[in-house]
Amino acid sequence: MVVYETERLLIKVFDQQHTEEFIKIWGSNEVMKLSGGGIAKEKIPQIIQWYQNCHKEYGLSVYCLQEKSSGEIIGAAGFNIDATVKKIEIIAHFRKQSWGKGYATEAVKACIRLAKRHKKVKKIFASADPNNIASVKLMEKLGFTCIGKEWFDDTNQEELVFEYKL
Repeated sequence: MVVYETERLLIKVFDQQHTEEFIKIWGSNEVMKLSGGGIAKEKIPQIIQWYQNCHKEYGLSVYCLQEKSSGEIIGAAGFNIDATVKKIEIIAHFRKQSWGKGYATEAVKACIRLAKRHKKVKKIFASADPNNIASVKLMEKLGFTCIGKEWFDDTNQEELVFEYKL
């Protein structure tokens, strides 16, 4: 199901049919090296199910990104959500072949628009490894403010934390 469309992307609710594509993306140590490393392929179906459930329950989630021109799955972007939906964290991961083509900017802008439709959401948070220069520049370019550093158990590292007020 398509939840949003941009010039080049279809932003879709995950389906289990996307599992193989995301084993290649989230399972890649190269793609995920600044996000705590690759995820075990056995966990990918559970993650996809979690994101499906988040969309059903909260109306926001992490979404599958499909390139319109080719029909290929190129990544994921959207929100990790706490139960109150007041604190949401934006994430974006792309297959390596899609890096440097402006897809992250396009997808994150679209996700911000989706969040603005949700009445409970007041702020969007983002985190980035300080060595992930592209992500840091993206957050700054889109109007996020760096509010400090925080330790993240899921990535086992200290990361920069950004905030975007809606």
